Amino acid sequence: MNVARGILVLIFCTLFIASYFTNKYVLSILKFTFPTIFQGWQTSTGALLLLVTWKLGLVEINGFSRSAAFSQLPGSFLFIGNIYAGSKALSLLPIPFFFVLQNVSEVFAFLMVAVTHREKSSWMKLLSVCMLLGSAASLILYNPRFGPSGYTWASVHLFCVGAYKVFQKNTKTSHLSDLEEQFMNYVISALLLVSLAYSTGDLTGALDFPLLTSYRFHTGCLGSAILSFCLMLATVKLKNSLPQELCGVWCFLAKVLASGLSLYTFNTVLSPVTLCCVILNYTGEALFVYSDRFR
Repeated sequence: MNVARGILVLIFCTLFIASYFTNKYVLSILKFTFPTIFQGWQTSTGALLLLVTWKLGLVEINGFSRSAAFSQLPGSFLFIGNIYAGSKALSLLPIPFFFVLQNVSEVFAFLMVAVTHREKSSWMKLLSVCMLLGSAASLILYNPRFGPSGYTWASVHLFCVGAYKVFQKNTKTSHLSDLEEQFMNYVISALLLVSLAYSTGDLTGALDFPLLTSYRFHTGCLGSAILSFCLMLATVKLKNSLPQELCGVWCFLAKVLASGLSLYTFNTVLSPVTLCCVILNYTGEALFVYSDRFR
């Protein structure tokens, strides 16, 4: 790996950890439990920043037809489900548990693609799928104190993440680039989430939030929006610079680093059983990534 790619990987991992930690801080430590407001703020900021960077010539977004935009609508709705349920789950679950359940989205996407494309799988892939499913099920069974709400929202999150991966794989014939897809996701999400904030009463609740005037709250929300946008750009750059299998390797390592550091940052205590579930899950993900790279 050359120096430029090494720097890109380092930036990606740093942004990945910082983004999840900032979101966790706002959602769990500050207890800002209004996902329509929080994600509406993040997506509207992301759309604005993407528009500004495009006008400045820092990123490339071409014009796209109405048919191409319409074809992205199902993906945008899945994106909304992803970020909304992800916020709810992250506010309730420790980061290692969140990633354990999120990793099951790989199983969901794999099974959907295997069924629709009738692809044969290696024994290594099947073993990794069993490890991912078994460890996630064991975590829920032997550590129920974060459920059912936390595990329910995590299940919705992993379903939307997996379905979005399948959607992307089956609709790559469209003429939308990754940034154009993300711009559509940002705009539609911001519009829908802002409207939901009024109808669900989240706006009223957010106005009564005790830390609304706190600099910690303002700094956390501003940092979460900027870091999420920068992580999106770094992820797109990583996907365009490295083979898909290598991208999976670095995403896996970023999750491991984030999980390990979160044990000290958020004072997370793992029992022997839950620690085994986490280790088994990450071993299964490593095997899953390995089988993709060396098939």
